[in-house]
Amino acid sequence: MDTEITLRVDGAAHPLAVDTRTTLLDALRERLRNTSPKKGCDHGQCGACTVLLDGRRVNSCLVLAVTVGDAEVTTSDGLAADGQPHRLHRSFVEYDAFQCGYCTPGQVCSAAGVIEEARQGWPSAVTGDVTDEPDLTDAEIRERMSGNLCRCAAYANIVPAVAAVAQSEGVRR
Repeated sequence: MDTEITLRVDGAAHPLAVDTRTTLLDALRERLRNTSPKKGCDHGQCGACTVLLDGRRVNSCLVLAVTVGDAEVTTSDGLAADGQPHRLHRSFVEYDAFQCGYCTPGQVCSAAGVIEEARQGWPSAVTGDVTDEPDLTDAEIRERMSGNLCRCAAYANIVPAVAAVAQSEGVRR
Protein backbone atom coordinates (compact mmCIF):
# COMPACT_ATOMS: atom_id res chain seq x y z
CA MET A 1 0.00 0.00 0.00
CA ASP A 2 1.34 3.41 -0.96
CA THR A 3 1.36 6.50 1.24
CA GLU A 4 0.86 10.01 -0.12
CA ILE A 5 3.73 12.36 0.70
CA THR A 6 5.11 15.62 -0.58
CA LEU A 7 8.86 15.89 -0.93
CA ARG A 8 10.32 19.38 -1.00
CA VAL A 9 13.48 19.02 -3.05
CA ASP A 10 15.74 21.88 -4.11
CA GLY A 11 12.95 24.39 -3.51
CA ALA A 12 10.14 22.55 -5.35
CA ALA A 13 7.29 20.47 -3.90
CA HIS A 14 6.74 17.00 -5.36
CA PRO A 15 3.60 15.07 -4.35
CA LEU A 16 4.25 11.32 -4.53
CA ALA A 17 2.65 8.05 -3.59
CA VAL A 18 5.38 5.82 -2.17
CA ASP A 19 5.67 2.48 -0.47
CA THR A 20 6.48 3.09 3.21
CA ARG A 21 9.75 1.17 2.73
CA THR A 22 11.03 3.51 0.00
CA THR A 23 14.23 5.31 0.94
CA LEU A 24 14.68 8.99 0.28
CA LEU A 25 17.47 8.06 -2.14
CA ASP A 26 15.20 5.79 -4.17
CA ALA A 27 12.39 8.37 -4.16
CA LEU A 28 14.80 11.04 -5.41
CA ARG A 29 16.43 8.92 -8.11
CA GLU A 30 13.66 6.61 -9.26
CA ARG A 31 10.56 8.71 -8.75
CA LEU A 32 11.85 12.26 -9.22
CA ARG A 33 14.68 11.41 -11.64
CA ASN A 34 17.09 13.48 -9.54
CA THR A 35 20.43 11.88 -10.28
CA SER A 36 22.52 14.15 -8.05
CA PRO A 37 22.67 11.76 -5.06
CA LYS A 38 24.29 8.48 -6.07
CA LYS A 39 23.62 4.95 -4.91
CA GLY A 40 26.97 3.62 -3.76
CA CYS A 41 26.81 1.07 -0.99
CA ASP A 42 23.10 1.47 -0.09
CA HIS A 43 24.11 0.86 3.56
CA GLY A 44 25.15 4.33 4.77
CA GLN A 45 28.86 3.60 4.59
CA CYS A 46 30.11 5.52 1.55
CA GLY A 47 28.36 8.92 1.57
CA ALA A 48 27.68 9.01 -2.19
CA CYS A 49 24.00 9.61 -1.42
CA THR A 50 24.59 12.51 1.01
CA VAL A 51 21.99 15.28 0.83
CA LEU A 52 21.07 18.08 3.20
CA LEU A 53 17.85 17.64 5.17
CA ASP A 54 16.90 21.03 6.61
CA GLY A 55 20.56 21.95 6.28
CA ARG A 56 21.91 18.87 8.06
CA ARG A 57 23.71 16.22 6.10
CA VAL A 58 22.19 12.76 5.94
CA ASN A 59 22.78 9.56 4.01
CA SER A 60 19.62 9.46 1.95
CA CYS A 61 19.88 5.67 1.59
CA LEU A 62 19.16 5.37 5.33
CA VAL A 63 16.20 7.76 5.51
CA LEU A 64 12.70 6.59 4.67
CA ALA A 65 10.95 9.02 2.35
CA VAL A 66 7.78 8.95 4.48
CA THR A 67 9.73 10.33 7.47
CA VAL A 68 10.89 13.46 5.71
CA GLY A 69 7.60 15.32 6.15
CA ASP A 70 7.89 19.05 5.53
CA ALA A 71 11.68 19.07 5.60
CA GLU A 72 13.62 20.70 2.80
CA VAL A 73 15.85 18.29 0.91
CA THR A 74 18.81 19.93 -0.80
CA THR A 75 20.92 18.03 -3.28
CA SER A 76 24.21 19.15 -4.75
CA ASP A 77 22.25 20.52 -7.71
CA GLY A 78 20.08 22.52 -5.32
CA LEU A 79 23.07 24.30 -3.83
CA ALA A 80 23.45 26.17 -7.11
CA ALA A 81 21.55 29.45 -7.35
CA ASP A 82 20.25 31.25 -10.41
CA GLY A 83 21.97 28.76 -12.70
CA GLN A 84 25.36 29.52 -11.15
CA PRO A 85 27.45 26.84 -9.43
CA HIS A 86 27.81 27.06 -5.66
CA ARG A 87 31.16 28.17 -4.23
CA LEU A 88 31.86 24.55 -3.32
CA HIS A 89 31.25 23.41 -6.90
CA ARG A 90 33.67 26.04 -8.17
CA SER A 91 36.23 25.18 -5.50
CA PHE A 92 36.09 21.47 -6.31
CA VAL A 93 36.84 22.34 -9.94
CA GLU A 94 39.56 24.86 -9.04
CA TYR A 95 41.33 22.42 -6.70
CA ASP A 96 40.77 19.40 -8.97
CA ALA A 97 38.97 17.71 -6.07
CA PHE A 98 37.40 14.93 -8.10
CA GLN A 99 38.40 12.35 -10.63
CA CYS A 100 35.57 10.13 -11.80
CA GLY A 101 33.02 12.43 -10.12
CA TYR A 102 30.72 9.70 -8.81
CA CYS A 103 31.10 10.73 -5.17
CA THR A 104 31.32 14.46 -5.87
CA PRO A 105 27.65 15.44 -5.29
CA GLY A 106 27.73 13.70 -1.90
CA GLN A 107 31.11 15.23 -1.09
CA VAL A 108 29.81 18.71 -1.96
CA CYS A 109 26.68 18.31 0.20
CA SER A 110 28.76 16.96 3.05
CA ALA A 111 31.21 19.86 2.71
CA ALA A 112 28.32 22.33 2.92
CA GLY A 113 27.20 20.59 6.10
CA VAL A 114 30.73 20.56 7.52
CA ILE A 115 31.14 24.30 7.01
CA GLU A 116 27.79 25.03 8.65
CA GLU A 117 28.54 22.71 11.60
CA ALA A 118 31.84 24.50 12.19
CA ARG A 119 30.16 27.89 11.85
CA GLN A 120 27.69 26.85 14.56
CA GLY A 121 30.52 25.66 16.82
CA TRP A 122 29.80 21.93 16.77
CA PRO A 123 32.83 19.91 17.90
CA SER A 124 34.08 16.78 16.17
CA ALA A 125 36.08 13.82 17.43
CA VAL A 126 39.32 15.73 16.81
CA THR A 127 38.26 19.07 18.32
CA GLY A 128 40.86 19.87 20.98
CA ASP A 129 38.53 21.63 23.40
CA VAL A 130 34.85 20.87 22.89
CA THR A 131 33.89 23.96 24.89
CA ASP A 132 35.72 26.26 22.45
CA GLU A 133 34.63 27.21 18.95
CA PRO A 134 36.36 24.73 16.63
CA ASP A 135 38.94 25.79 14.08
CA LEU A 136 38.23 24.14 10.75
CA THR A 137 41.77 22.80 10.35
CA ASP A 138 42.70 20.18 7.79
CA ALA A 139 42.40 17.53 10.53
CA GLU A 140 38.88 18.77 11.37
CA ILE A 141 37.87 18.71 7.70
CA ARG A 142 39.24 15.18 7.26
CA GLU A 143 37.40 13.96 10.38
CA ARG A 144 34.13 15.64 9.47
CA MET A 145 34.29 14.43 5.85
CA SER A 146 35.31 10.89 6.85
CA GLY A 147 31.85 9.50 6.08
CA ASN A 148 32.32 10.33 2.40
CA LEU A 149 34.53 7.90 0.55
CA CYS A 150 36.28 8.56 -2.76
CA ARG A 151 37.42 5.45 -4.62
CA CYS A 152 39.71 7.60 -6.74
CA ALA A 153 41.43 8.98 -3.61
CA ALA A 154 41.01 12.67 -4.42
CA TYR A 155 41.20 13.49 -0.69
CA ALA A 156 44.42 15.46 -1.07
CA ASN A 157 42.47 17.98 -3.16
CA ILE A 158 39.08 17.74 -1.43
CA VAL A 159 40.44 19.05 1.89
CA PRO A 160 41.92 22.27 0.44
CA ALA A 161 38.80 22.80 -1.70
CA VAL A 162 36.61 22.71 1.43
CA ALA A 163 39.12 24.79 3.42
CA ALA A 164 39.16 27.52 0.77
CA VAL A 165 35.38 27.90 0.86
CA ALA A 166 35.27 27.78 4.66
CA GLN A 167 37.91 30.50 4.84
CA SER A 168 36.08 32.65 2.26
CA GLU A 169 32.96 32.37 4.41
CA GLY A 170 34.79 33.48 7.54
CA VAL A 171 34.86 30.11 9.31
CA ARG A 172 37.81 29.88 11.71
CA ARG A 173 40.88 28.08 10.34
